Amino acid sequence: MATNAKYWTALGDPTRRTIFELLVERPCSVSGLARALPVTRPAVSQHLKVLREAGLVADTRSGKERIYRIDPDGLAGLRAEIDRFWLKTLAAYKLAVEQPTKDET
Repeated sequence: MATNAKYWTALGDPTRRTIFELLVERPCSVSGLARALPVTRPAVSQHLKVLREAGLVADTRSGKERIYRIDPDGLAGLRAEIDRFWLKTLAAYKLAVEQPTKDET
């Protein structure tokens, strides 16, 4: 089963993770996000572009602004990716624990 690297890549940047976390709390404009972060509006826009291309956020026009929100489909994909990662990790741990040690052989 192949991993979906787009989620890991998009959220690998601390600023993008912070933007994502802010949007989990509530939808927001670029200006609103820029006020909450130590980065410029153009930088926020670039981060939002990466998140949007990964399918994690969506936007709608509201007057002159675009309001960004979490995309439920992208969030479901991220959740599935995390679940796959967790299951693989648990399976590897189970194998490691069940391996006989040198003292047991």
